[in-house]
Amino acid sequence: MSSEADGVQTDAVTYAVAEGVATLTLNRPDARNVLNADSLVPLIEGLASAAVDDHVRVVVLTGTGSAFCAGADLRGAQSDSGGFASTGPRLLVTALEALLDHPKPTIARVQGHVAGGGNGLVAACDLAVAADNVTFAFSEVRVGVAPAVISVVCLRVMRPRDAADLFLTGQRVSAERALDAGLLNRVVPAADLDHAIDLWIEHLRLGGPTALAATKQLLRQVPTTTRDEGFAFTAELSAALFAGAEAAEGMTAFVERRPPRWASS
Repeated sequence: MSSEADGVQTDAVTYAVAEGVATLTLNRPDARNVLNADSLVPLIEGLASAAVDDHVRVVVLTGTGSAFCAGADLRGAQSDSGGFASTGPRLLVTALEALLDHPKPTIARVQGHVAGGGNGLVAACDLAVAADNVTFAFSEVRVGVAPAVISVVCLRVMRPRDAADLFLTGQRVSAERALDAGLLNRVVPAADLDHAIDLWIEHLRLGGPTALAATKQLLRQVPTTTRDEGFAFTAELSAALFAGAEAAEGMTAFVERRPPRWASS
């Protein structure tokens, strides 16, 4: 990713767009990038901005400091006035849905340790890469709660036996163990983290924006349908895509042996 970026910064989250990539950074390293209203609200707003910005092709979610995200803010969590118990679960649901339903490809760039709800952010992204020196923990049971909201996204990608092991024990494990469990796509040396992101971005730029959004819809919807429902939905979607302007440009570019317009935009 380019270091050149123009964007808006809050205390808890930064949002910047450069060269077609919107980067959302959890930016409270002193608090291990915990989740509360101060971080979840700007995260949700940033995802919404990226969704409607035609200049954005890919969204990257990352953090600053030694933690990617340490989960819920436990300070005063049970307070009726602003504690995580009062607003956090619903805001977390909104953030996870914004990631799951986002029309642009989303990538988790996991530069630091992950605990609790941070695992949900990783699981809700389309792609996830972690540095090999970071660790993961579903630590909820060790503070008397459960990985409730994030189970919806984590159980979509994790193997059931691995999820049972990590959810029930709360043990801290290596990035390689999280990879084996299905939470990640890749684990790389910390020095190679940005290179891994850049390679994904390079490949994603070659796909048509409408085609990528439709493919994300397939990934979400097809596994939840019956066979008949799946074929009915995909046949209609395929016909619409083949008849669209993006397909006309893509097929013309293929015949003319040139990049399609979106690949260079």
